[in-house]
Amino acid sequence: MTLRINQTAPDFTAETTQGTITFHDWIGDSWAVLFSHPKNFTPVCTTELGAMAGLADEFAKRNVKVIGISVDPVESHSKWKQDIMVATGFEVDYPLIGDKELKVAKLYDMLPEDAGDSSEGRTPADNATVRSVYVIGPDKKIKLILTYPMTTGRNFDEILRTIDSIQLTAKHQVATPANWKQGDDVIITAAVSNEDALTRFGSFDTVLPYLRKTKQPAA
Repeated sequence: MTLRINQTAPDFTAETTQGTITFHDWIGDSWAVLFSHPKNFTPVCTTELGAMAGLADEFAKRNVKVIGISVDPVESHSKWKQDIMVATGFEVDYPLIGDKELKVAKLYDMLPEDAGDSSEGRTPADNATVRSVYVIGPDKKIKLILTYPMTTGRNFDEILRTIDSIQLTAKHQVATPANWKQGDDVIITAAVSNEDALTRFGSFDTVLPYLRKTKQPAA
């Protein structure tokens, strides 16, 4: 299956470093970030899991749960966590899914159906496409998909920025312009008339007939 934005995130039951979870139940009323890794004990991914652990408070204050997945067994994840602590100084407190049968990787369209049903004997290159990030809303819909090459570490500040935008625009009828960050002006969507915009936002600047900017609404 091909996953797209606004599609319901596939549900699954899996073993993790924190016990068995059913994904949708685990998300509950929160937002979620599911981020995947092609293999344990790989250098780029080691730095990424540590970086994510270091941002735990930032995700928590946005009501975002974090969960990782690697196509290796849970027992291997537990050993990897020790290396992550040594390399980055951060302890991984969020769950890591063990996907040794490649079921979740296939369910999320990261590996083809003919990839087999075991992680044994597979190299990181074999799993190179298991490098995606999915942001999922409380409604269990996919809000964002990012896929990275193996040699490029993910920018988790950018993921936080996109979550800020998604959460803001889900609450107000606005969009965010290029390079937007918290506190910057936002764009009023076409669904809002000029009269309604004045009521909602107090004032706005018409840059072009289809581009109206206003101050960021309060959260």
